Amino acid sequence: EVQIVESGGDLVQAGGSLRLSCTVSGVSFEDIAVGWFRQAPGKGREAVACISDSDTRTYLASYYAHSVTGRFSISRDTAENTVYLRMGWLTPGDTATYYCAVDAAGYCTATNFELLSKYEHWGQGTQVTVSS
Repeated sequence: EVQIVESGGDLVQAGGSLRLSCTVSGVSFEDIAVGWFRQAPGKGREAVACISDSDTRTYLASYYAHSVTGRFSISRDTAENTVYLRMGWLTPGDTATYYCAVDAAGYCTATNFELLSKYEHWGQGTQVTVSS
């Protein structure tokens, strides 16, 4: 059974930074792609970033939503089975519940990383609140 645990959400002031963690178990971590999504109150779930597996064809390829490009960075640590989302220059518009999702296909592309249906497994989410 795939288990996903997100952590790191917090209340932070505008301009601040946070690092979210997503620890995955029950699946071969090296072979999966991992995405981060967020959902603000009253809005739909939107993609934030995705990082591919370490296969030679797609080696750690990552993609970002336009709204976070240049401010957020996604990375993965195979030894810890964890994917990180480092978020900087946070604004109140970044306030949302952040979800981690796993795709067994193992790779992200610019055209597919935003598709919710791409991901088979989802975490419970971690809350990020940015105050002005």
